[in-house]
Amino acid sequence: MNSSIIIISNPAARKSSLRKIEKAASLLREKGFSTEVLLTQKSGDATSLARAAGAKKPYCIIAAGGDGTINEVMNGMVLSETPLAILPLGTTNVLAKELSVPEDIPAALEIALNRAARSVSLGKIELSGSPPRYFCLMAGIGFDGKAVNDINLSLKKISGKAAYILSGLRNFLGYSPAELSLIIDGKHYSGYSAIIGKASRYGGNFKVTPDADIAIPLLYTAIFKGRMRRDLLRYVSGVLRGTHLKDTDIAYIKSSKIEVKGSAHVQIDGDYLGMLPARITVEKDVLRLIY
Repeated sequence: MNSSIIIISNPAARKSSLRKIEKAASLLREKGFSTEVLLTQKSGDATSLARAAGAKKPYCIIAAGGDGTINEVMNGMVLSETPLAILPLGTTNVLAKELSVPEDIPAALEIALNRAARSVSLGKIELSGSPPRYFCLMAGIGFDGKAVNDINLSLKKISGKAAYILSGLRNFLGYSPAELSLIIDGKHYSGYSAIIGKASRYGGNFKVTPDADIAIPLLYTAIFKGRMRRDLLRYVSGVLRGTHLKDTDIAYIKSSKIEVKGSAHVQIDGDYLGMLPARITVEKDVLRLIY
Protein backbone atom coordinates (compact mmCIF):
# COMPACT_ATOMS: atom_id res chain seq x y z
CA MET A 1 0.00 0.00 0.00
CA ASN A 2 1.27 3.47 -0.92
CA SER A 3 1.71 5.33 2.36
CA SER A 4 1.82 8.81 0.85
CA ILE A 5 -1.00 11.34 1.18
CA ILE A 6 -1.25 14.54 -0.84
CA ILE A 7 -3.13 17.54 0.58
CA ILE A 8 -4.38 20.15 -1.88
CA SER A 9 -5.54 23.43 -0.36
CA ASN A 10 -6.51 26.96 -1.25
CA PRO A 11 -4.65 29.09 1.32
CA ALA A 12 -6.90 32.06 0.52
CA ALA A 13 -10.05 30.20 1.56
CA ARG A 14 -11.68 31.44 4.73
CA LYS A 15 -10.61 29.34 7.78
CA SER A 16 -8.09 27.54 5.59
CA SER A 17 -4.93 28.84 7.20
CA LEU A 18 -1.49 27.39 6.68
CA ARG A 19 -1.40 26.63 10.40
CA LYS A 20 -4.39 24.29 10.08
CA ILE A 21 -2.96 22.65 6.97
CA GLU A 22 0.36 22.05 8.69
CA LYS A 23 -1.47 20.63 11.73
CA ALA A 24 -3.22 18.13 9.46
CA ALA A 25 0.04 17.19 7.73
CA SER A 26 1.75 16.74 11.08
CA LEU A 27 -1.02 14.45 12.36
CA LEU A 28 -0.78 12.33 9.22
CA ARG A 29 3.00 12.01 9.59
CA GLU A 30 2.55 10.92 13.20
CA LYS A 31 0.42 8.08 11.84
CA GLY A 32 3.17 6.96 9.50
CA PHE A 33 2.15 8.64 6.23
CA SER A 34 4.52 10.69 4.12
CA THR A 35 2.64 13.87 3.36
CA GLU A 36 2.93 16.47 0.61
CA VAL A 37 1.08 19.79 0.74
CA LEU A 38 0.18 21.50 -2.53
CA LEU A 39 -1.17 25.07 -2.40
CA THR A 40 -3.17 26.73 -5.14
CA GLN A 41 -2.43 30.22 -6.41
CA LYS A 42 -5.36 30.86 -8.73
CA SER A 43 -8.67 29.44 -9.89
CA GLY A 44 -8.26 26.12 -11.67
CA ASP A 45 -4.97 25.20 -9.98
CA ALA A 46 -6.56 22.59 -7.72
CA THR A 47 -7.85 20.65 -10.74
CA SER A 48 -4.48 20.43 -12.47
CA LEU A 49 -2.71 19.68 -9.17
CA ALA A 50 -5.16 16.86 -8.43
CA ARG A 51 -4.75 15.37 -11.89
CA ALA A 52 -0.97 15.29 -11.52
CA ALA A 53 -1.17 14.04 -7.91
CA GLY A 54 -3.42 11.15 -8.89
CA ALA A 55 -0.80 9.93 -11.35
CA LYS A 56 1.49 9.32 -8.36
CA LYS A 57 -1.09 6.83 -6.99
CA PRO A 58 -1.03 8.00 -3.35
CA TYR A 59 -3.07 6.40 -0.58
CA CYS A 60 -5.51 9.27 -1.03
CA ILE A 61 -5.75 12.93 -1.94
CA ILE A 62 -7.24 15.26 0.67
CA ALA A 63 -9.04 18.41 -0.50
CA ALA A 64 -8.61 20.92 2.33
CA GLY A 65 -10.86 23.94 2.04
CA GLY A 66 -14.40 24.85 1.15
CA ASP A 67 -16.84 23.41 -1.35
CA GLY A 68 -15.24 25.35 -4.21
CA THR A 69 -11.82 23.87 -3.52
CA ILE A 70 -13.33 20.39 -3.19
CA ASN A 71 -15.11 20.86 -6.52
CA GLU A 72 -11.88 21.81 -8.28
CA VAL A 73 -9.97 18.87 -6.80
CA MET A 74 -12.82 16.51 -7.67
CA ASN A 75 -12.75 17.69 -11.30
CA GLY A 76 -9.13 16.57 -11.50
CA MET A 77 -9.93 13.13 -10.09
CA VAL A 78 -12.86 11.93 -12.22
CA LEU A 79 -12.28 8.28 -13.22
CA SER A 80 -9.09 8.15 -11.14
CA GLU A 81 -8.35 5.08 -9.03
CA THR A 82 -7.07 7.35 -6.26
CA PRO A 83 -9.70 8.10 -3.60
CA LEU A 84 -10.62 11.60 -2.48
CA ALA A 85 -11.06 12.60 1.18
CA ILE A 86 -12.13 16.00 2.47
CA LEU A 87 -10.93 18.28 5.23
CA PRO A 88 -13.65 20.95 5.57
CA LEU A 89 -12.14 24.39 6.12
CA GLY A 90 -14.49 26.62 4.14
CA THR A 91 -17.34 29.04 4.71
CA THR A 92 -20.32 26.66 4.73
CA ASN A 93 -18.87 23.17 4.15
CA VAL A 94 -22.06 21.84 2.58
CA LEU A 95 -20.51 18.60 1.29
CA ALA A 96 -19.05 17.87 4.73
CA LYS A 97 -22.52 18.29 6.25
CA GLU A 98 -23.99 16.04 3.55
CA LEU A 99 -21.44 13.30 4.27
CA SER A 100 -21.31 13.83 8.07
CA VAL A 101 -17.62 14.71 7.95
CA PRO A 102 -16.83 16.84 11.04
CA GLU A 103 -15.03 20.18 10.81
CA ASP A 104 -12.70 19.09 13.60
CA ILE A 105 -9.34 18.32 11.94
CA PRO A 106 -8.36 15.10 13.84
CA ALA A 107 -11.89 13.70 13.47
CA ALA A 108 -12.00 14.43 9.73
CA LEU A 109 -8.61 12.78 9.26
CA GLU A 110 -9.79 9.68 11.15
CA ILE A 111 -12.48 9.28 8.50
CA ALA A 112 -9.93 9.78 5.70
CA LEU A 113 -7.69 7.04 7.12
CA ASN A 114 -10.20 4.52 8.41
CA ARG A 115 -13.19 4.54 6.10
CA ALA A 116 -13.36 2.68 2.79
CA ALA A 117 -13.71 4.62 -0.45
CA ARG A 118 -17.14 4.49 -2.08
CA SER A 119 -18.02 5.07 -5.72
CA VAL A 120 -20.26 8.11 -6.15
CA SER A 121 -22.11 9.71 -9.02
CA LEU A 122 -21.62 13.30 -10.15
CA GLY A 123 -23.48 15.80 -12.23
CA LYS A 124 -21.77 16.90 -15.43
CA ILE A 125 -22.60 20.30 -16.89
CA GLU A 126 -21.64 21.68 -20.28
CA LEU A 127 -22.06 25.34 -21.16
CA SER A 128 -21.77 26.52 -24.74
CA GLY A 129 -18.12 26.93 -25.71
CA SER A 130 -16.77 25.71 -22.36
CA PRO A 131 -15.28 22.36 -21.31
CA PRO A 132 -17.54 20.15 -19.16
CA ARG A 133 -17.45 20.51 -15.39
CA TYR A 134 -18.58 18.10 -12.71
CA PHE A 135 -20.51 18.96 -9.55
CA CYS A 136 -21.36 16.95 -6.44
CA LEU A 137 -23.82 19.27 -4.67
CA MET A 138 -25.95 21.30 -7.05
CA ALA A 139 -26.23 23.53 -10.07
CA GLY A 140 -28.13 26.75 -9.42
CA ILE A 141 -29.68 28.59 -12.36
CA GLY A 142 -31.29 32.03 -12.31
CA PHE A 143 -31.51 34.02 -9.06
CA ASP A 144 -29.15 31.58 -7.35
CA GLY A 145 -26.49 31.81 -10.06
CA LYS A 146 -26.61 35.60 -10.25
CA ALA A 147 -26.34 35.98 -6.48
CA VAL A 148 -23.16 33.86 -6.52
CA ASN A 149 -21.80 35.82 -9.51
CA ASP A 150 -22.30 39.13 -7.70
CA ILE A 151 -20.61 38.14 -4.43
CA ASN A 152 -17.92 40.52 -3.23
CA LEU A 153 -14.94 38.16 -2.97
CA SER A 154 -13.02 40.44 -0.59
CA LEU A 155 -16.01 40.54 1.74
CA LYS A 156 -16.38 36.75 1.46
CA LYS A 157 -12.82 36.24 2.77
CA ILE A 158 -13.59 38.44 5.76
CA SER A 159 -17.20 37.63 6.59
CA GLY A 160 -17.99 34.35 4.85
CA LYS A 161 -21.76 33.77 4.77
CA ALA A 162 -22.51 37.50 5.13
CA ALA A 163 -21.20 38.06 1.59
CA TYR A 164 -23.75 35.57 0.22
CA ILE A 165 -26.58 37.16 2.21
CA LEU A 166 -25.69 40.69 1.05
CA SER A 167 -25.53 39.62 -2.59
CA GLY A 168 -28.85 37.82 -2.22
CA LEU A 169 -30.51 40.93 -0.76
CA ARG A 170 -29.19 43.13 -3.56
CA ASN A 171 -30.45 40.70 -6.19
CA PHE A 172 -33.80 40.41 -4.44
CA LEU A 173 -34.33 44.17 -4.67
CA GLY A 174 -33.58 44.11 -8.39
CA TYR A 175 -35.29 40.79 -9.09
CA SER A 176 -36.50 40.65 -12.71
CA PRO A 177 -35.77 37.15 -14.02
CA ALA A 178 -35.91 35.89 -17.58
CA GLU A 179 -37.93 32.76 -18.31
CA LEU A 180 -36.09 29.44 -18.42
CA SER A 181 -36.95 26.62 -20.79
CA LEU A 182 -36.05 23.13 -19.56
CA ILE A 183 -36.18 19.76 -21.28
CA ILE A 184 -35.92 17.06 -18.61
CA ASP A 185 -35.66 13.51 -19.92
CA GLY A 186 -37.55 14.64 -23.02
CA LYS A 187 -40.37 16.55 -21.25
CA HIS A 188 -40.72 20.35 -21.45
CA TYR A 189 -40.94 22.63 -18.41
CA SER A 190 -40.59 26.36 -17.80
CA GLY A 191 -39.86 28.57 -14.82
CA TYR A 192 -37.75 31.46 -13.62
CA SER A 193 -35.18 29.73 -11.43
CA ALA A 194 -33.99 26.18 -10.88
CA ILE A 195 -31.87 24.15 -8.50
CA ILE A 196 -30.55 20.86 -9.88
CA GLY A 197 -29.44 18.73 -6.96
CA LYS A 198 -26.91 15.92 -6.87
CA ALA A 199 -26.99 16.03 -3.07
CA SER A 200 -29.78 16.91 -0.67
CA ARG A 201 -28.23 19.86 1.15
CA TYR A 202 -27.98 23.45 0.01
CA GLY A 203 -26.37 26.45 1.70
CA GLY A 204 -25.75 24.50 4.91
CA ASN A 205 -28.38 22.17 6.32
CA PHE A 206 -31.27 23.34 4.13
CA LYS A 207 -32.65 20.76 1.70
CA VAL A 208 -33.93 22.11 -1.61
CA THR A 209 -33.71 18.69 -3.30
CA PRO A 210 -34.20 16.38 -0.29
CA ASP A 211 -34.19 13.11 -2.26
CA ALA A 212 -30.88 13.72 -4.05
CA ASP A 213 -28.04 11.42 -2.98
CA ILE A 214 -24.44 11.48 -4.17
CA ALA A 215 -24.41 7.68 -4.21
CA ILE A 216 -27.46 7.41 -6.50
CA PRO A 217 -27.14 8.22 -10.24
CA LEU A 218 -30.07 10.63 -10.46
CA LEU A 219 -30.55 14.39 -10.66
CA TYR A 220 -33.39 16.10 -8.78
CA THR A 221 -34.58 19.42 -10.17
CA ALA A 222 -36.69 22.01 -8.34
CA ILE A 223 -38.17 24.50 -10.81
CA PHE A 224 -39.55 27.74 -9.35
CA LYS A 225 -42.30 29.06 -11.63
CA GLY A 226 -43.11 32.39 -9.96
CA ARG A 227 -41.40 35.55 -11.20
CA MET A 228 -42.44 38.09 -8.55
CA ARG A 229 -40.47 39.11 -5.47
CA ARG A 230 -43.28 37.87 -3.26
CA ASP A 231 -42.91 34.45 -4.92
CA LEU A 232 -39.21 34.43 -4.15
CA LEU A 233 -39.87 35.30 -0.51
CA ARG A 234 -42.37 32.45 -0.30
CA TYR A 235 -39.86 30.01 -1.80
CA VAL A 236 -37.13 31.05 0.63
CA SER A 237 -39.52 30.74 3.56
CA GLY A 238 -40.58 27.29 2.37
CA VAL A 239 -36.99 26.10 2.04
CA LEU A 240 -36.19 27.36 5.54
CA ARG A 241 -39.18 25.44 6.92
CA GLY A 242 -38.71 22.40 4.67
CA THR A 243 -42.20 22.80 3.14
CA HIS A 244 -41.39 24.32 -0.27
CA LEU A 245 -42.17 21.19 -2.28
CA LYS A 246 -45.82 21.49 -1.22
CA ASP A 247 -46.12 24.71 -3.26
CA THR A 248 -48.10 24.15 -6.44
CA ASP A 249 -45.84 26.43 -8.49
CA ILE A 250 -42.68 24.41 -7.76
CA ALA A 251 -42.06 21.42 -10.02
CA TYR A 252 -39.84 18.67 -8.61
CA ILE A 253 -38.49 16.11 -11.09
CA LYS A 254 -35.98 13.28 -10.95
CA SER A 255 -34.06 12.57 -14.14
CA SER A 256 -30.74 11.73 -15.77
CA LYS A 257 -30.56 14.39 -18.50
CA ILE A 258 -31.49 18.07 -18.58
CA GLU A 259 -31.20 20.86 -21.13
CA VAL A 260 -31.75 24.45 -20.03
CA LYS A 261 -32.12 27.48 -22.31
CA GLY A 262 -32.64 31.15 -21.53
CA SER A 263 -30.64 34.13 -20.33
CA ALA A 264 -29.49 33.29 -16.81
CA HIS A 265 -26.40 32.81 -14.67
CA VAL A 266 -25.23 29.39 -13.48
CA GLN A 267 -23.33 28.35 -10.36
CA ILE A 268 -22.11 24.89 -9.34
CA ASP A 269 -21.23 23.83 -5.80
CA GLY A 270 -21.33 27.47 -4.69
CA ASP A 271 -18.94 28.88 -7.31
CA TYR A 272 -19.89 30.82 -10.41
CA LEU A 273 -19.70 28.95 -13.73
CA GLY A 274 -21.19 31.06 -16.55
CA MET A 275 -24.31 31.67 -18.63
CA LEU A 276 -26.92 29.43 -20.25
CA PRO A 277 -27.53 27.39 -22.37
CA ALA A 278 -26.52 24.29 -20.41
CA ARG A 279 -26.67 20.55 -20.87
CA ILE A 280 -26.58 18.51 -17.65
CA THR A 281 -26.22 14.76 -17.24
CA VAL A 282 -25.55 12.37 -14.37
CA GLU A 283 -22.35 10.31 -14.52
CA LYS A 284 -22.46 7.06 -12.54
CA ASP A 285 -19.60 5.92 -10.27
CA VAL A 286 -17.00 8.35 -11.62
CA LEU A 287 -15.35 9.29 -8.32
CA ARG A 288 -14.01 7.32 -5.37
CA LEU A 289 -14.84 9.25 -2.22
CA ILE A 290 -13.98 8.44 1.40
CA TYR A 291 -16.75 9.22 3.89
